[in-house]
Amino acid sequence: MHVIRAVTQNVWRFHGDWPARREVLRDGFARLDADLLALQEAFDDQPRDLVGPGYEIAHDAESGVAIASRWPIAATHAFESDTLVAEIEAPAGRLVFVNHAASYELDRELAREREAVAIARLVERLGPEHAILAGDLNATPDSAGVRFLLGLQSLDGMSVAYRDVWSSADPGHTFTPENPTMPTGETGSWALEPGRRIDYVLVRCSDHGPTLDTRSCERLFDEPVDGVWASDHFGVMAELSTHLPDGRPVP
Repeated sequence: MHVIRAVTQNVWRFHGDWPARREVLRDGFARLDADLLALQEAFDDQPRDLVGPGYEIAHDAESGVAIASRWPIAATHAFESDTLVAEIEAPAGRLVFVNHAASYELDRELAREREAVAIARLVERLGPEHAILAGDLNATPDSAGVRFLLGLQSLDGMSVAYRDVWSSADPGHTFTPENPTMPTGETGSWALEPGRRIDYVLVRCSDHGPTLDTRSCERLFDEPVDGVWASDHFGVMAELSTHLPDGRPVP
């Protein structure tokens, strides 16, 4: 049996009180002890600094997307959009891990749709045993791009199916006024934003369902530490397994 702990977290660049936020993020990541991390808005030396030793790092410094893996990264693929794809030699088998930071503007769903299709096409070409897509998709589950990824509609003559790990837990929004850094963020005002779920961990499906079982899913960094909020986004962590709870392998 193999268990994979996958995390996605938007780091929020160096905004706010970065030295204080850095400590919250570093301590949090150390406690999580994840196998795979997808970081967005992570620039300069932030990826290595935040996750510490013991990880291989793939980082697109221009877009700020980074992947940290406990296991060897055999190859990486970058897109013009803020996306990084890593082929990973995992104990569970050949695994593709996608970190996607989609276009954020509310009126750019067409761009998000095209990004989702391009990513899905690459994953299908690579043909991995397992594929996990994580990141800040900047869209709610009812958007066309996310519906496409979840197998609820086709786009551009293509269809795929990924399972949203959130469906096993539904822990709440990830970009929300619960987090006081969100409405008054330095990069623009979201004062009228009621809250959305826009950060995801998705597992690619075979013909009959996901290739990995979701053991747990939780929202990360959703409470302040000594008054310090880690980021303007809450993260997501999923614990995934190659076996069902009764010990049988995932079909």
